[in-house]
Amino acid sequence: MADRIKKFFQKKKTDARFKMAGPGHKLSESTLSSQSSNVQCSKKEVPIKRSGLSEESKVAAEAALSRLQQKRENPSFNTSLAAIQAQVKKELENERANQMSEASASKSMTTPSEIHKREIEDVPRNYAASGVYFKCPLISNDILPRDEWKKNIKTFLYEQLEEERGLTACLIIQSCNNNREKVDTCVETLCKYLENIITQPEEEKFQKIRMSNRVFAERVQPIEGSMELLLAAGFIQQKVPNADGMEEDFLVFQKNNVPSVESLVTLIDGLRTAEPIQLELDRNLQVLLPSQAANKVQLPPSFYALSPEEIKREQQLRQEAIERSQMLRTKAMREKDEIREMRKYKFAIIRVRFPDGILLQGTFSVYERYNDIHEFVRENLEHDLPFVLSMPTGHKVTLEEDANKTLIDLRLVPATILTFAWHSSVAEQIHNSPNKDVFLKPEVMVLVQEV
Repeated sequence: MADRIKKFFQKKKTDARFKMAGPGHKLSESTLSSQSSNVQCSKKEVPIKRSGLSEESKVAAEAALSRLQQKRENPSFNTSLAAIQAQVKKELENERANQMSEASASKSMTTPSEIHKREIEDVPRNYAASGVYFKCPLISNDILPRDEWKKNIKTFLYEQLEEERGLTACLIIQSCNNNREKVDTCVETLCKYLENIITQPEEEKFQKIRMSNRVFAERVQPIEGSMELLLAAGFIQQKVPNADGMEEDFLVFQKNNVPSVESLVTLIDGLRTAEPIQLELDRNLQVLLPSQAANKVQLPPSFYALSPEEIKREQQLRQEAIERSQMLRTKAMREKDEIREMRKYKFAIIRVRFPDGILLQGTFSVYERYNDIHEFVRENLEHDLPFVLSMPTGHKVTLEEDANKTLIDLRLVPATILTFAWHSSVAEQIHNSPNKDVFLKPEVMVLVQEV
């Protein structure tokens, strides 16, 4: 059944690509007229886990260093890079000047009207990210919020019912219902209905389901996709006289509606092996100048497990309780509170500051691991050379020790800035290269947002 599900989605994606490809072309046509602009197709890189500098890694690093020594042959990009570097330098100088003047400025009082004005201006443009976005490679290459994906997945599945009702119904049950416990109960009940027909095909009582029956009404009917599954299994809805002679709604099994009773075995297999259509978190890649990073610090509501208002209220209540009790808190107690605080977030913003001042930003689940952050940085680097990331405390995070630690384990939630540096094994060679100030790929650098 798992293979059938894979083939099902592969076929749908192939059909979608053919539809998007446009009109066909004759073999006699000029090749120039038939070329399209989408020659560059996106490819999914397979993450490579590193554990120190192996012999293969050293060879790869030497090759990358060799490329690094070569000057760029793209004057337009060199000009753009120089402009960005000049802007970063200017901003860093302004930032230092502002820090020197802030000490005296902070002594001045802020009027209530100024506070109100600042609150009004605190609009979503100051968010570190516009929201949390996802991909669903099984269905399309779109990048959308979770709620939109839920609607799209539901629409997609219902469009497939006519062609593949049984398998699609299994996927609807798994993907379009939120309560996993109720889904599991529904699946077991449906399997029991079908198993009774398979094992006792002549038993009439197993071929009818009274729709007012408590088990059916509570465990099956409320679950989306369950009725479609029963229709695929050969049931039809009709009025049938009950024991009192009153007509009542029943689902009645019609053997002629299925190719064979054995096809019910396939449906049982589908019910028990189908899984929800999964979404993949999109990194929402951003490249920021220092001034932009300083202004974009607020997290959008979608990052929280609770609403921001609920979190602020809890923090206020906890602070008041601590002040009332004047209790001495041990390190273990502080760490426990810190972890409890971090679990209020579902996602985190990770920023990586490069030596040139540019910041690379990505969105991560709080349960992702450091290895995911490392790969995110690596795949955006112009040169695939070993590097290290340091936490705000100065502690260096390494793949050898921290690869499998979650963002919560590393205290990187809800947002943090890691500092990038080349690994000591290549730092000197890079410092002596003509492209020592080049860190990110050109196609990533062009994402720098205008101020």
